[in-house]
Amino acid sequence: MRRLLKAHEREISIAIAIALLMLVVFGFSHGYFSRENLADLFLASTPVMIIALGMTLVILTGQIDISVGSIFAICSVVAGLCARGGLPVAACLLVACGVGASFGAINGGLVAFLRVPSIVVTLATMVALRDALRWETQGSWVGNLPANFQWFGLSQTAYTTATFVIVVGLVAVSILGLRFLRVGRMVFATGSNEAAAQLAGIATQWVVFTVFAVTGALTGLAATFNAVRFNQIPSNSGLGLELRVIAAVAVGGAAITGGTGTIFGTVLGVALLGSISTALTFLGVSAYWDKAIQGGIILGAISLNVLSTRKERHVNAINLAKGQAGA
Repeated sequence: MRRLLKAHEREISIAIAIALLMLVVFGFSHGYFSRENLADLFLASTPVMIIALGMTLVILTGQIDISVGSIFAICSVVAGLCARGGLPVAACLLVACGVGASFGAINGGLVAFLRVPSIVVTLATMVALRDALRWETQGSWVGNLPANFQWFGLSQTAYTTATFVIVVGLVAVSILGLRFLRVGRMVFATGSNEAAAQLAGIATQWVVFTVFAVTGALTGLAATFNAVRFNQIPSNSGLGLELRVIAAVAVGGAAITGGTGTIFGTVLGVALLGSISTALTFLGVSAYWDKAIQGGIILGAISLNVLSTRKERHVNAINLAKGQAGA
C-alpha cells in the first residue's frame, strides 16, 4: 500500500489541491457548482485536455513543443474556412487534423532527423506560423459560418455529452496505450535513455517524429472542437495556449527531461489549472493573475521534479555503494 501511495504521490497531491480549492470556492459562491458553469468549465478545458495528451507524449520523449498555440490558431481558421466553403463538418475536422499533423511532422522531422533542439524549432515555428496567419488574414475573423457547423449540428447539451465521451475515450486510449502497448514502452525508453533505447533496437528518431505529428493532429482536433462553439473564429485564437498545456503536463508530474509522467497526472493537472482560472472569477480576483499563477505553477512543478530526480539518484548511488561494499 505504501509503495502504491509513493508511486502516485503527485496525483494524490493534485487531487487534494483540487478538493481544497473547491472547498474555498464553495465558501464564497455556490454558483460555481451550477450545471451551466461546470459545463462551460469542461468545454473551456477541452482543447487544453486534448492537446495535453499529445504534449505528454512529447515531454515523455524529452522534448517540448511551444508551437501548439500557433498551430491551434491556423487549424481553427482552416476548419472555419472549410465549413464556409461548404465541406461537411466531418471533412472540416479531418482537414484541420491533417493540417495540424503536417505542422507537427515538420517540427518532428527537424527535431528527430536534423537534431535541432525542440525548443529552437518550435519557438521558430510558433512565431513564423502566428505571423504568417496574421499576414494572411490581416487580423480579420472567419464569419458567416453555416448553421450546421456550430456545435457540430447538435444541441449544446448533446454536443457537451458527445465531447465528454470523446475526451474520456481519448484519455482511456492514451492511458492503455502507454501502459500496455509496445509503442508506449518505446516512448518511455526514448525519454529515459535514448542511447540505451537505440541499443535495444528502438528507432528513437521515428518515435520522436511520431509524437510531434500526433500532437499536431490532436491540436487540429482541439481547434475544431473549440471553433464550433462560436459564431466567429478569431485569427488570434490560441494565445498563451502552449503555456496552459505545458503547465498542466508539468503539474501532472511529467519530468521535462523525459521518461517520467502519466496521462492521469496530466488530466488532474488540466483540471486543477482550469479550476483555478474559473475560481479566480468567482473569488473576485483579477484575471491578470491567471498567467502569473500558471507561470508559478510551472516553476514549482519543474523544481519539484528536479528535486525528486536528484533525491532518487542520491538514493540509488547510496544503494549501489552499499552493494559494492557488501561484495
